[in-house]
Amino acid sequence: MPAKWSGVLVVHAHGGPSYGPPKTSRNDEDIKRWAITVKEGHAWAGSVFRQGGFAVTTAAEDTERVRRIFVDHVAKPRTTLLHGQSWGAMVAARVGEMFPKSWDGILLTSGVVAGPTTYDFRLDIRALYQHLCNNHPLPTEPAYLLSIGLPIDSKLTPAELAKRVNECLGTATPAAQRTPQQAQKLKTIVDVLKMPERSVLSHLNWGTFALRDVVSKNDGAATLGNAKVQYAGSSDDAQLNARIPRFQPDPKASAMFFADVDHHGRFSVPVISSHAINDSTVFVEGQAALRQKMVAAGTADRLVQTYVDSSEHSYWGDAHYPPLFNALLDWVVKGQKPTAEGIDQRCKQLNPTQAKDCRFLPNYAVKPIASRIYPR
Repeated sequence: MPAKWSGVLVVHAHGGPSYGPPKTSRNDEDIKRWAITVKEGHAWAGSVFRQGGFAVTTAAEDTERVRRIFVDHVAKPRTTLLHGQSWGAMVAARVGEMFPKSWDGILLTSGVVAGPTTYDFRLDIRALYQHLCNNHPLPTEPAYLLSIGLPIDSKLTPAELAKRVNECLGTATPAAQRTPQQAQKLKTIVDVLKMPERSVLSHLNWGTFALRDVVSKNDGAATLGNAKVQYAGSSDDAQLNARIPRFQPDPKASAMFFADVDHHGRFSVPVISSHAINDSTVFVEGQAALRQKMVAAGTADRLVQTYVDSSEHSYWGDAHYPPLFNALLDWVVKGQKPTAEGIDQRCKQLNPTQAKDCRFLPNYAVKPIASRIYPR
């Protein structure tokens, strides 16, 4: 809480998720990253979430709970904003619908806002990688459904997975030193899944350890499938689609997963959502799904979307966040709905000597999510 308080409380839902028991160090990292919030004069509060891993509804409950703690034990804010970052935007979307009277406005940055569709991609890379490499699992290891990510009792570590990926794709090897087979397989993944090669290992990690966590929290069964997906972009798509592993989701587990993580766009307060156009961790095309959901819910007039010329996911630099908070506050307090162009101009006004640091793209048009993640 700043010495001179604006009267605004920003409740933060962090990214991740973080696996294992919650640790206070998680919030120590967050308050350092989001120190700009307090520098702007606003109070900041966040929870590490009581249930580690992929549990969105309980994280949403904890986000509301930390707001109540602030109100009951610190001060009564005049305006309360909800900020969801990355996976925390998925949490914030649930919070916004579960506790609509708690918030005056919502800011979503680099957000997972397309619901479960975002995670279809992680199963796609899991299946495609095994088709090409056949070392996760190895032929000598017990077979299992790739759609569960990893058996709960598996001892595989991220370091061991990285070693296997490098052996097959050369991801930790300079491009000039990769074998022709490694280069071709890596190119196939990049072309079919429309992703930069630098992100292959991280997405495969999520397709392994995150999916295992998801399954463990949803009846122990697979929540995602790819049975009817038609992949494209390889040197022989017919062969790829005939041979890639296929999976059906368990209906009960899938229903549990959707109930936990999905939102319906039914937000009762103004929402500003901002995303880097070259974010390879959470694809910008998810923003199209957010708008589609809010159009269907009849709340599209409460949404303003902005885009940033960046490949960063976690933080775009101090210049970008004050204009977003200021625009949201003007909308909430004064009823002045912002525009993407106005937010860009405000950024430059706040940084007149460093306008180049403002990388908003007010005219950017996002493509449908189906252009990036195969529909099913």
